[in-house]
Amino acid sequence: MKSIFKLGLISLLALSLSSCEKWLDINVNPNSPTNLVASVDARLPWIQHHYQYAYGSASMRAGLITGTITNHAPTIANGLLAGWNPAQASSTTPYQQWFVGGACNIGDMIATAEKEEAWHYIGAAYTLRAMGFMLMLDWYGEMPYKEALGAGLTPKFDDGKTIFEGCMEELDIALTYFQRTQPTNATPLSKGDSWNGGDVQKWVRLIHGLKARWLNNLSKKSIYNPTAILAAVANGPQSNAQSTVINHVNDLSDVVGDVLFGDPLKTSYLFNTTAWSDGQRYTKYYTDLLENTFAGGSGIEDPRASKIIPYRHSHFVWNATTNSFEKGFLRSKGVDMITSDIRLNGGPMLMSFNTTTKKFFINTTNPLRLGDTVYVGMRALCAKTGATSPESLWKAADGTILNTGSFLTRPESPTFVMTYHEMMFIKAEVLLRQGDAPGALIAYKEGIKAHMELMNLSLATYTGSENPAKTPMSTASINAFLASAAVVQVPAQLTMAKIMQQKYIAMSLTQQNWNDMRRFNYSAANIGNFGNVYPGFERPFEFGTTHATKIPGTSKSEDNYWFRRMMSISHEMNYNSAQLKASNPKAFDVDIWSVPVWWDMQ
Repeated sequence: MKSIFKLGLISLLALSLSSCEKWLDINVNPNSPTNLVASVDARLPWIQHHYQYAYGSASMRAGLITGTITNHAPTIANGLLAGWNPAQASSTTPYQQWFVGGACNIGDMIATAEKEEAWHYIGAAYTLRAMGFMLMLDWYGEMPYKEALGAGLTPKFDDGKTIFEGCMEELDIALTYFQRTQPTNATPLSKGDSWNGGDVQKWVRLIHGLKARWLNNLSKKSIYNPTAILAAVANGPQSNAQSTVINHVNDLSDVVGDVLFGDPLKTSYLFNTTAWSDGQRYTKYYTDLLENTFAGGSGIEDPRASKIIPYRHSHFVWNATTNSFEKGFLRSKGVDMITSDIRLNGGPMLMSFNTTTKKFFINTTNPLRLGDTVYVGMRALCAKTGATSPESLWKAADGTILNTGSFLTRPESPTFVMTYHEMMFIKAEVLLRQGDAPGALIAYKEGIKAHMELMNLSLATYTGSENPAKTPMSTASINAFLASAAVVQVPAQLTMAKIMQQKYIAMSLTQQNWNDMRRFNYSAANIGNFGNVYPGFERPFEFGTTHATKIPGTSKSEDNYWFRRMMSISHEMNYNSAQLKASNPKAFDVDIWSVPVWWDMQ
């Protein structure tokens, strides 16, 4: 298996070296890259890039499963996921990016780093290895781990417990290397680290944050350890400044692309996986949370709504006084995937714009679809799709804004790898489990505030932007929201549902949201005494007979009523079938999608 992955890596390096990205340059002859000559600082950013692409791809698909986004086309892979009628094609990208682009390179980087005593690169290598294999566990349940990167072509699959314990051990190994002082002649981590700029303490905070996240994912297990989780939280990021955040740019020279998919190298991973085209839409379930219009909601709009939900110019109105068309902005409605038959009736259809009449329209004779102009997609532009400036706005030929994009998915959107706000929501959950509602309330409110302030750090960099969704939230609006009825103010009123609702918003379009929903059995209301932790969430309205062959449960209390994992990819089924079958007796069954992974079982 390792030899196959290395062949892929050599092709990857050979075809991708012309990028001008600071972190993705190779300082050896680009015509003959080998695993023996690539330096540690040349190798690390590629591993980071391909791991994060794997995570970004998984996160976009998790967003489809957990009702954050949907796709206008119900029959393509993303549309099938949104309808809970998954196809195996949706399983491949995270596996491919992790193994072909990232994992196969780690052993060689460690060997090179050992020769020059570049200990911090070894620490980064073990951290990334743990992150990648934990993602494989979260997705597939079982995966080659111990034998994955060896010479054998049919490596044995390991169970989830083995992978989990191995990844936790690798985090501890990473910490020991970050605690060592590199000799002055060793390559400084700052030369190759595209995440934290060589800040060792941020890496240490990242590792403890990962421990807190993964240990908290064991909430169904008897080995769940609140003390260990809170200790990890205390050593994780304690401020936004200590968070690991990747800052992306929409560079007009970024046109070479990733060899695996051709996507730009400097743009955000959620842009590459979510907003490259116009097909994705936010759901009503998600926009209702931001607008507080869900059942029992306060009706007080979250200031993040105007930054996350896309806008377009509205229909123009002729002003006789100024002798011109006046433009307004219309914010997208969310697509109702839970109570509406919209996709069963051909919607939401993509809109068009007439530059002569200044009208948005749907090109159809179906009267049910004529109103679909209220649904604005998430598309933004990069250099490879026609951007002529770093602004990323999608415009018509006459300058009309067709889409402002979303804070989460523009080419220049930040990637939040490990954050202070996540630590606060984990702390709030653990403290509430322990009966400390006052402490949980403080952490819950701090998590909301920290997320808004972290968003503002990025929004503040968009000076001079013509995009109305790129202005920072005012301090007054943040404080007013935090003091409003939309946020719990009294410890006795704090529930797990309230904590997870705000965590769901703050962790939008991340794999962790799917992990959390699985831990609480979605809206089954059968975990402890927490009640319904995700009220209003149901299977998609279009869920039918075909879907039920894959997720067959008939009662919310049954594990297999819910979407639990991804099917293994076709490469493993075709070329490593015996080992795959041995790893899980249902590995080849059509309902494998509903089988819980290891940490999702009691």
